[in-house]
Amino acid sequence: MTEKTFNPGPEQRLAFREALGCFGTGVTVVTTNTANGPAAITVNSFASVSLDPPLVLWCLDRDSNRYDAFNACEHYAIHVMAQEQHDQALRFARNGFDFSHADWQPDPDGRPRLAECLARFDCRLSSRHEAGDHLILVGEVETVMHRPGQGLIFKRGQFGGFADLI
Repeated sequence: MTEKTFNPGPEQRLAFREALGCFGTGVTVVTTNTANGPAAITVNSFASVSLDPPLVLWCLDRDSNRYDAFNACEHYAIHVMAQEQHDQALRFARNGFDFSHADWQPDPDGRPRLAECLARFDCRLSSRHEAGDHLILVGEVETVMHRPGQGLIFKRGQFGGFADLI
């Protein structure tokens, strides 16, 4: 196996993406309500920020066809996807405005809540931060739900799972 060393830049975009893909992440689907109905986007750029106050973040690609919907939202839900939700995560990655395949209900603030996820963080937007070709959205968590199960993981362009030890 050959080690690659490089300075990231426009000409090394693919190699930089490959290096980032070495870090396995959980798969989340973020949902919100828009004037045109529910919207969803599959993201792996989710992280905790603070326990007090309870803050989480995720990153939105400026080139996404869902950028306007999520840049304008004040309330959203972040769903940590279960391994058996692989197909649903892929469908939302392809089309975030088609909810016909999903079991969901709106909460009192209109956030679409997906059934069967491992965890859900219902958020109110706290702040937005511009960062290169992405927008970082920080949300204050208002409600949390979680359950046992196998999580959906993404690494090196592939989906897989990780079983709970319990």
